This record gives sequence, structure tokens and C-alpha cells, in this order.
Amino acid sequence: MTQENKAVTSRIEKAKKHSPFFILAILCLLPVISSPIALVLGFTLASIGLVPKDIDLASLTKRLLSYSIIGLGFGIHLQTAISASLDNLPLILGSIIFTLILGYLLTKALRFDSKTGHLISAGTAICGGSAIAAVSPAINANSEQSAIALATVFILNSVALFLFPTLGHLFSMSQYDFGVWSAIAIHDTSSVVGAASAYGEEALTTATTIKLARALWIIPIALLSALLFGGNKNKITIPYFIGFYCLAIGVAHWFPQGEAVYEVVFELSKRVLVLCLFLIGAGITVSKMRAAGSKPLLLGVLLWLSIGTVSLLYILYL
Repeated sequence: MTQENKAVTSRIEKAKKHSPFFILAILCLLPVISSPIALVLGFTLASIGLVPKDIDLASLTKRLLSYSIIGLGFGIHLQTAISASLDNLPLILGSIIFTLILGYLLTKALRFDSKTGHLISAGTAICGGSAIAAVSPAINANSEQSAIALATVFILNSVALFLFPTLGHLFSMSQYDFGVWSAIAIHDTSSVVGAASAYGEEALTTATTIKLARALWIIPIALLSALLFGGNKNKITIPYFIGFYCLAIGVAHWFPQGEAVYEVVFELSKRVLVLCLFLIGAGITVSKMRAAGSKPLLLGVLLWLSIGTVSLLYILYL
């Protein structure tokens, strides 16, 4: 067999091995696969080594997530977005401050690395991986500290995707209340949208709006973090997709003639978010879970339980 034939054979074998990954990725764009199932399928393929190593999953997921969130903006009414954000502003601000202060105290109590602890706290307080990505360069965190924080948040995101809709039904929460709660207590926007869409259309609209209003606080928190840790505020990464999301809401409001197109974009964006959850699952491996260790995971769980419980009590009784 010639060298060229060997190369062709090798490519064919590789294509056969990774075909389940691409087939399932395409199926995630169809209604046959839900958000939680997509996450499990991705994790399963990663665990048995069927995820292509030549694909930058993190970069691909980040781009697709940004595009899909912008697309969701076309399905959200302007007045609904404004009222949901303003009505819940005290809860948004209070939960961020509460989580960051509690994270600082728990990090001290656990005698845990301060930068990793702050990254986990910021990810819990605002929007998971996006917040960690923005704050990491601002505090000069190294790759290991960032990876541990991301692994911790992603593990808890995975649990939330299954747990929150079940708890919502258990507490007989309304669509609106569940949307508010998931936006406050679940880390990443992708998991917020996944859990909320499983609960209902109104929950999805409310959760997306509040989560992205919450995500705007990445910038001041990153600046404050740079001051506290003596980092470089010029290295802060700004999530520009939030601005385009607001623009999409405005376009849908000011140009209602395109409603039929907006509905198609909105539905397609929801399916792309399911694909994002599949890719996130494909990036969570057992080795990453082990790398997180006990202390960061304990910190993440304590923060998550605290903000989840306090926000739930606030929504149900106040």
C-alpha cells in the first residue's frame, strides 16, 4: 500500500470513528433532542473518546452561543424586556453583591487560592464561563486557575439543566417566576436558556432577558477585579453579543413587518442553543472533573446552593 493510500485509509477510518459526533450534532438542530439530552450525549461521546480532537470546541461553542443569543432577541418584545429587567433590578444587583461577598468569605474559610475562588464567585454571580473569560485576564489568572473555575461551573451547569425544571414543577412555579429564578441561580446563559425552554415559552423569554441584563455587569465587575488584584484593566474582554441582542429586540420592535422572518430566526436560535449544549457536554471529560478537585467544587456548590435558595425564597415569598 502506497503512502497516499495509507493517508486516505486513515482519513476514512477517522471519519467513521467520529461520524456519531457529527450525526448527533445535526440531530440536535431538530426537535427530537432536548437540551438535557444534548448535554448527556455530548458528555457520553467525550467519555468514550468519540469527539474529534482537531475541533476547537470552546471557540466554536462561544461563537455559536453568541449568534444564537442574538437570534433570540428577535423573539422578545421590547416592553417585556424592559419591564422584566427593571422589575428585577434589585434582585439582580443584590444577588451579584451577595454572591461575590460570600465567595470571598468562603474562599478565605476554605484556605483556597484567591484568584480561582474569585473566578468561581464571578462565574456564579454573573454568567458562568463568559464572566470567567472576562475576569481571568483582568486579574492575571493563569490557565490552570481559569480551567479549574470553568470546569467547576460547567459541572454545576450540567446538574442545573436537569434539576431546575424538576424543582420548578415541584414548587408549582409560574412561567415568569421560573424564568427569573433560573436567570439568577444558573451560571451559564446556555444552561439558563436550556432549562427555561424546557419549562415554557414565557419562562424562556423572561430568563433570557434577565440573564443578559445580569451579564451587563461583567464589565464593572471585571474592572473592580482588576483593581482588587492589581491586574490590567486594559485586558478586559467585553461581551459584544449583548449589544447585538439588544439591537435585535429593537429591530423586531421598530420593524414589525418582518415578524414571519423573526419567528423563524427565533426558533432556529433555540435549536442552535441545543447544539451548543451538546458541544459543551462534549468538552466535559472525566479528567476535567478530576482536575477541578474537591475544594473548588465545594466552593462552587456552596455558592450555588446559597444563591439558589435565597433567590428562590425571595421570588416565592417577597
